[in-house]
Amino acid sequence: MTEEYLAAGVAVENTAYHFDKLYDYIIPESVSEYARPGCRVMVSFGKGSVRQGMIMELHKVTDKTGLKTVSELLDREPVLTQELVQLAVSMKERCFCTLFEACKTMLPAGLSLRIMYSYGLSDKASDMDEGSLSEIERQTVAYLRGRKKQVRADLLLKNLGLAEDEPLVKLYKKGILTRTEVTKKRLQDMSIKMVALIDDTANRKYTDSQRAVIEVLRTMGDAAKKELCYFTGVSGAVVDNLVKKGICRYYDAPAPEPEKESVFPAADEIVLTEKQEKVYSELLEKYGSGKPSVALLYGITGSGKTSVFMKLIDRANEQNRGVICMVPEIALTPQLLVRFRSRYGDRVAVFHSGLSLSKRLEEWKRVRNGQANIAVGTRSAVFAPLKDIGLIVMDEEQEYSYKSSSNPRYHAREMAKLRCVSNNCLLLLSSATPSVESYYYAESGRYSLHTLGERYGTAKLPKVITTDMNLERQNGNTSDFSSELLEAIEQNLEDGRQSIILLNRRGHNTFVSCRLCNEVISCPSCSISLTYHSANNRLMCHYCGYSMPAPVTCPECGSDRLRYSGAGTQKAEQELAELFPDARLLRLDTDSTMQRYAYEKKLGAFQRGEYDIMLGTQMVAKGLDFENVTLVGVLSADLMLHNDDFRSYERTFSLLTQVVGRSGRGGYEGRAFVQTYEPENPIISMAAGQDYVQFYENEASMRKSMLYPPFSDICVVAFSGEDKDKARDASVFFAKALSELARSEYSDLPMRVLGPGPAMILRVCGRYRFRMIIKFRNTRRFREMLSRLLVEFGKNSAFSDVCAYPDIDPDSII
Repeated sequence: MTEEYLAAGVAVENTAYHFDKLYDYIIPESVSEYARPGCRVMVSFGKGSVRQGMIMELHKVTDKTGLKTVSELLDREPVLTQELVQLAVSMKERCFCTLFEACKTMLPAGLSLRIMYSYGLSDKASDMDEGSLSEIERQTVAYLRGRKKQVRADLLLKNLGLAEDEPLVKLYKKGILTRTEVTKKRLQDMSIKMVALIDDTANRKYTDSQRAVIEVLRTMGDAAKKELCYFTGVSGAVVDNLVKKGICRYYDAPAPEPEKESVFPAADEIVLTEKQEKVYSELLEKYGSGKPSVALLYGITGSGKTSVFMKLIDRANEQNRGVICMVPEIALTPQLLVRFRSRYGDRVAVFHSGLSLSKRLEEWKRVRNGQANIAVGTRSAVFAPLKDIGLIVMDEEQEYSYKSSSNPRYHAREMAKLRCVSNNCLLLLSSATPSVESYYYAESGRYSLHTLGERYGTAKLPKVITTDMNLERQNGNTSDFSSELLEAIEQNLEDGRQSIILLNRRGHNTFVSCRLCNEVISCPSCSISLTYHSANNRLMCHYCGYSMPAPVTCPECGSDRLRYSGAGTQKAEQELAELFPDARLLRLDTDSTMQRYAYEKKLGAFQRGEYDIMLGTQMVAKGLDFENVTLVGVLSADLMLHNDDFRSYERTFSLLTQVVGRSGRGGYEGRAFVQTYEPENPIISMAAGQDYVQFYENEASMRKSMLYPPFSDICVVAFSGEDKDKARDASVFFAKALSELARSEYSDLPMRVLGPGPAMILRVCGRYRFRMIIKFRNTRRFREMLSRLLVEFGKNSAFSDVCAYPDIDPDSII
């Protein structure tokens, strides 16, 4: 009888797309009973390197000639369920990523491993001439002689007081040390890395960057590394170097605890209105059908959509079925989480990037072990390792933060659909401003449509006032705030009510230019102007992170006639502080929420009435529910109207509608002021009137005539490289290959190709960018063609330093 061997099809890390596939490895008999799909392994790959891999399938082979053996089985229990293993295969086919990238995306970052080395003495060490060694090398050998086994490199360096492993590598190359590859889990405790000054010797010579760090530490005593880099504009490597030289030191400080005080009172029973009850009954029927389906819950702001889907979650929880509830931004998680935990207790687990690595791993394990069956979080929650999922909810489903901007470029909605098919469950999309695609599918019958047209209880939609800023300027008002809005804020402060101000721009001024030579100060690595941040008095690039001290003179001509133009949240905060010195102001943007749990703490403080005015970017516009907020102001409402992207109108309408809906949600009448230079623009007026249906009809008509989604799919194939000409040539080469292949083998596929051409922002992070746009139908056959093109492009050595990647239905085509 022919002998059979157990083999695994392994997805290996760090493979390029053009040679990514399952590689067969023999499973050692000693671990064969534990090896299953979804387990991680270490395997030898290529010329001597050891890489991590994921078992995707098992099969028997009769001939193991040429097959390598798995070096180590890392898991005794699968870290991916069979469903998620199959989802990874689908991700590769749909998102054009490698299999391992797809698997890694589904796992918490705290579970990942990195390769390290351990060192020990070789037999040669007993015969060596120690006189030929340096002092450090002799200390290393002496230390290891006192140990009977190998010592991990990081521990060895720490005990010897070494910053680099160069002496260890030299001894290994001389044959005095042996070296073994080991793995180490990447975990992070609940702490913040702090920096303190320990040697302030005046006669030392410092670089400008080092001096900036030291000056801040002299003033502050110590600071979090992340904030130190922000205020000085230096990279983390500068701080690391000061620590290595003994000038500064690192220490861990306890991380801030999450906001624990309940923002919402616990409620034993959800009381629905007659219309909510009708919608709930319709959704309950869908939920109980036992078939995969998608439903759209469309309701105006404040109509009680959350109460409806939470009652649906009650039913799933009673049946002990898994539930995933996603929100688009971390800022929305705290309020929703308090409601969930007050209702479902420890059955709730949280998934988002604001958690530490150890906390992410802990929450993931609670779900995998069955201790939690409700996953709440941002888009990563769609991969929660739940079994028997009964319901998936996407709140604010129109938001494009559900789409990943890095590889794998997946949309959480599409991944949720695949999980619904595997679990025969309901996907519920909820929004006051659904995406045009989702509403079209609901109207055409692909999704079911469920509508809530009135606010819950006695709450009414706010009165909306559109302010023409052209008239304000003519009347001599040069402020960023209209006279009407200022009067309303003052009245709100007198009445003890709270206000929300939206300005969707970070920083203080949006650009700095020279009045003499007209030069705009731009990022040296990106084709974009630098933004002035008053908090650290620096010009910063919001694309690559480059920063420089705010100049006194023009870097180009030396003139001191610099003009700071445009307004961001920091400038608006300064104006409000000057106009209302007694008001308690809270600024909420990415610059003010760098610390862990900053969102929770700031929103909790605003809920408790510790602030009068909350000013911020789009994170203050969506999903937040504060009873005492009776005034909303929108500055520069037309910012996004004309950015040359086909979704610009949709985004503007959604943002304005959402932020206006934050006002008057309790028992008090609300008002909203929308400031614009285009008061007659129909998008502004429809958002002010909360008229989504009219907006949808206008937008759908335009998209149909232009063949944009939902009437076609969009794929942007992007090319980037440090050499501008080579990146452009690569895009032309790819376009020609697409044309030839489509004509010869895929002539049945309808498509329109635009470009290739330069991206609107040509250079980002030192790389030139070109792209082509394809309008098509997203079928398996089209994806097969595109995959073949990518594989052939990857094999072309002429473009080895050009990165090419497709993005299907991206958040932007510019």
